[in-house]
Amino acid sequence: MSDQREPLPSRPATTFEQMLEKVRYEGAYPTRERAAEAVHQVLSGLGRQLTGDERVELAARLPFEAAAILTAQVPALEPLTGRAFVNDLATRTGATPATARWDTSTVLTALATLAGPALLTRILDQLPTGYALLFGRAELTQAA
Repeated sequence: MSDQREPLPSRPATTFEQMLEKVRYEGAYPTRERAAEAVHQVLSGLGRQLTGDERVELAARLPFEAAAILTAQVPALEPLTGRAFVNDLATRTGATPATARWDTSTVLTALATLAGPALLTRILDQLPTGYALLFGRAELTQAA
């Protein structure tokens, strides 16, 4: 049995400013402040969903400011499906479901790049259904 974990980087390769700029560009947000708002809201929500080694490893790959947002959240007792996550974000922020889905996909796709493929696979294995597309991956299901 082999350990699929990659060694943790000593420092994240991306700064928080670079992460915000990527989200701003990819999400077509008019300002950096709007991108920062989306990052904060989505990372806060994700922090309530992730637990264990995947949470720790993802935090280690994020810029300090992003990791602090993620890890400041207490994980929920019952994880949400991807759809429920988006609906919860819409309710918490007062956004429409379409806007919440856009924000979620934009931020999680940026996180997928920072996480790397192996860690992202483990994160998706931990989360309920419906997150793969939000992270920019196809949702693969087993045939019944």
